[in-house]
Formats: sequence, structure tokens, C-alpha cells
Amino acid sequence: MSAARPVAGVICCTRIVGIEPAQAVMNRYVAGVMAHADAAALLVPSMPELMRASEVAGRLDGLFLTGSPSNMAPDLYGQAVDDAPGPFDPGRDAMTSDLIKAMADLGKPVFGVCRGFQEINVAFGGTLRRDLGEASQPLAHHAPDGVGFNEMFDHLHPVSLTPGGVLAKGLGADRITVNSVHYQGVDRLGQGLKVEATADDGVVEGVSADLSGAPLLAVQWHPEWKPEANPQSRAFFALFGRALRGDPLTA
Repeated sequence: MSAARPVAGVICCTRIVGIEPAQAVMNRYVAGVMAHADAAALLVPSMPELMRASEVAGRLDGLFLTGSPSNMAPDLYGQAVDDAPGPFDPGRDAMTSDLIKAMADLGKPVFGVCRGFQEINVAFGGTLRRDLGEASQPLAHHAPDGVGFNEMFDHLHPVSLTPGGVLAKGLGADRITVNSVHYQGVDRLGQGLKVEATADDGVVEGVSADLSGAPLLAVQWHPEWKPEANPQSRAFFALFGRALRGDPLTA
């Protein structure tokens, strides 16, 4: 009988289905974890009023923070702006903040993509900017308004991977092309985070850190989008699989 696979918690978002709120996560995130990190997955609801992060963190081998259509509330990083673009998900904001801390206290790995990347930066005391999708920017980080859903993920740009970093070693490259589907991104980098990838305009696209001996790794792009066609996306999930099993990522 084969050994049991490690268990990764995958954060949920609060969505409206019909007229009711629901806890939901797109299949592609869960499939990426199960198929390419070779892990079992458990969905973690963003309902901090009914469940504490500490109740679930100890039962997980690692945590995966997904992307989402929602944005973090700007007051969480000291920029309470009345006209900040939503939608917002305060339940997820609170749960992910507490989960990152709980996993760090236990020395368990945390990986994130897109919104998850931004949540990690804010959890480490960083701030976000909200203008990266504007056409006036040197490099647009989001497709133009009005394109179809699939075409949105066809919006690509190159990123440079930090020499000797976790991503450069794990992906076996120093420069890759990634999809870019975000309006927000790092403004001030969180304390203790190492830059793993940057876009040509200098925007940080990947970070890493040490969580009491366990790795933290996050990217601004979407490796869960069609990973079967992208070996570097599969390599990102393979790094998560190694982290879940306690293997060092810097070896």
C-alpha cells in the first residue's frame, strides 16, 4: 500500500452563488496542488467568525493561497482609500492573515499565487500599489478591458529570476515568460521577504522567506493556468510538493 500523501490546505474565497454566500475555489488551483504537487487537498473556509486559523493549521502539512477576483482591503496596509477598487472579501483577508501567522509559528510551508502573493507581502508588513493594469504604465500587467476570459490569460510578459534563488534553481532558468493578470502588486516589499523574480519594469513578481525552517514561496503570476502545457508551472507545484514533504528547496 502506498504511503499517504501530504495534505495541503487550499484557501477558499467568499463568492455569491445565486443569492447566497458560498465558500469556493476554482478547480484549477486544487487540481494543480493534487496533480503536480502530488498532495491531497483540503479546502479551508474563509469564515474567521466561526473557525480559528490555529484550529486547522496544525492539521495541515502546508498552505496554498490562491488567486481571486477580489482585492485586499487597503486599510490592511495603511491606505484607507474610499475609491479603492473591489470587490473585497474581508473574511478571506482575516483568515489568510491568521493562517500565515499560524503556519509560520508551526514551521510549515506556505505558497501563494496572485492574491496569495499580495497577502503574503502585506502579512510581512509590505504595501500594495493598485495601478499596474493601466495602459499608461511602462509595462501593463493586465490585459486590456473587454477581452475574453481565456484571452486575459494570454497576456504575457517576461520576468527575470534572481540568480541562485529558489525559483531560478527550481525552474531551471534565469528568465521566463509568465501570464500577467493583476492590477495590484508590491509597492513596499514586506520585511524579511527575498525577491525571487522581477518584471522588466522593476515590479516584484516572486518572493521567498523562511518560516521557522519551512519555506515560503509566492509568485504574482498564475502557474495553475494550464500547467500541463507549461513545464515551469509544473515545476512551481513540484517545489510545493517538496516543501510539503520537508525537503529543502535550496539544495
